[in-house]
Formats: sequence, structure tokens, C-alpha cells
Amino acid sequence: MQQSAVVVVADKTSLKRPFIFSNVVHMALCFFMLTMTVAWHRELLQTGKMVSSVSVVMMYIIEIGCLLLSVLGVYGAFKGKRWCLILYAAGMAAASQTIIIRTALSYQDIYEKRVVHEESKLLSMMPLTTTSKANRTLLYSIQKEFECCGLIEGYKDWGPSIPSSCDCHYPGKCIRLRGIATLGAPKNQYVYREPCLPIYVSELKLAFSLAMGIQFGSGVFWVVLLVMSIKLMDQIRRKQEFMALLQSNRYVPGAF
Repeated sequence: MQQSAVVVVADKTSLKRPFIFSNVVHMALCFFMLTMTVAWHRELLQTGKMVSSVSVVMMYIIEIGCLLLSVLGVYGAFKGKRWCLILYAAGMAAASQTIIIRTALSYQDIYEKRVVHEESKLLSMMPLTTTSKANRTLLYSIQKEFECCGLIEGYKDWGPSIPSSCDCHYPGKCIRLRGIATLGAPKNQYVYREPCLPIYVSELKLAFSLAMGIQFGSGVFWVVLLVMSIKLMDQIRRKQEFMALLQSNRYVPGAF
């Protein structure tokens, strides 16, 4: 009677269920992020937008890695396999330390270099009247997505040939052109008022800030999972030792 009561208390204080639940949530988040990355990568390839291939590969590695680690952690907790939890803890320790330190130390450097690099790429396309077909395709997609026209001086950057991606259908964002405004423009044509470069750079800065915030938050969450896995390993060890004492008939009340 006394032995069964002790086992029930041990089950109630176990981290097994919270740990499994946390890792299931983690798996769902990693899978969601992986599907979003695949969709985002596919869109980049289709539209020809500029992005570092190293960044894409790193995102795939991190997301697939965290997904596999969570599977390993859930299996180890469910089966009571300490070696799985040891591997899980080692992986989480390495991943959390790497991502937190890397994010904290390289935020400003990466932030400035990436933004300046992307801005320089767009500026190198000037003048737009003589830019390549590939650059035109990229600019058309940017103009449609961000509802802007041109890069620096708005529609004037395109000279006499304003592309249809500049056509505006939202009164608050439009400017009306008359035939005199630019040669070849239809009378009363409406185009987007704002140039694309400031809007694109602003969105780029916001995207980098969000990405860094998500990375840092992921690192903190991984530290929490790491601590839970260490405590769970200790509980599994205690339970195994306790069961061994019960089977050897050398159990002493109050020892655990």
C-alpha cells in the first residue's frame, strides 16, 4: 500500500507530460515555419527576387534540425530513454547557445550590411529606362507588391515608358498624369505617387528585425526545453533507481 502511494506521487510530479506537450507544440511551430520557408523560397524563385542562398540554406537546416530534435525528445520522454534525452539536451544546448550568441553579436552588423547590400542592388538598376529585362521583371513585381512606382523620383524614373505595374487604383496613393507630364502617357492616367526604394528598404528593415526577434525568442524557448529535459532525465534516473530498490526488497521509506 505504501509502495503504490509513493509511485503515484512520483507520477504526479513528473515533467513527462509537460515536456511532451511542449515539444509537440515546438514540432508544430517548426513544421509551420518549414512550410512557410518552402512557400517563400518558391515565390522567390518564381519572381526572381534577391536573397542570399546562404540564408535560405541556414533556415532549412535550423527548421529541419529543430523538428528532428523534438521528435527525438518526445520519443525519449515517452519511452523513458535517457540516451535520447541526452542527445536531445546536447542538441538543444548547442542550438540555443549558437542562435542566442549569434543573434546578439551579429544583429547590427548583419542588419546594416544586408540592408545596404539590397539597397545598393536596386540603385545599380538606375537609370530604369536602360535597365535589363531581368531587373525590369523584378521591379514590376516590387511595384505591384508595395504599390509604388520607380525607385527615387517616382514615375519620372521610367521616363516616357511607364509600366502598367505603376497603374494606381487607390485614390489616396495616386497621382494623376496629364499628357504634358510625361511623353507618351495617356491623358488622366493614375500612377502610384510614392517611389519604391524608401518603402522597400523600410519593409526590409522590418523583416530583418522580426527575423532576429524570432531567432532570439526561439533560442530562449530552446533553453527552457533544455532545462526541462535535464530535470526529466533526473526524474527518470530516480524512478529507475526507486524501481530497482523495490524489486530488490531493500526499499527504505523516506529514501526518495
